[in-house]
Amino acid sequence: MSEITKFVGQRIRNHRMQLGFSQEKLAELSGCHPTYIGQIERGEKNATIESIEKISSALNVPLSTLFEKFEKKSSPSKDIPLKCYELLSSKPKRNQERLYRILLEIEEYKNS
Repeated sequence: MSEITKFVGQRIRNHRMQLGFSQEKLAELSGCHPTYIGQIERGEKNATIESIEKISSALNVPLSTLFEKFEKKSSPSKDIPLKCYELLSSKPKRNQERLYRILLEIEEYKNS
């Protein structure tokens, strides 16, 4: 599948996990089949806009959020911030806060 299919699927998975939803719960809330949710998250299915809209609604995130910060064929130096963003966004809020504090402490240590 395409790069954007995998990217959006990962975004959906990240938001689902942040909410503590199973694939089955997201399927129930969005009106999609659980197998389809799994295929979308793994980037195996090219979801329709209608399906993505139903899923974003079930996740209570704007549709645009699932597509933001996507740049096709970005340079390796631009990939690092995006990888950090994706890593942080895939973690529960509590872990996001811990990771952020760790980064701040490293930055403070480096500057002292």
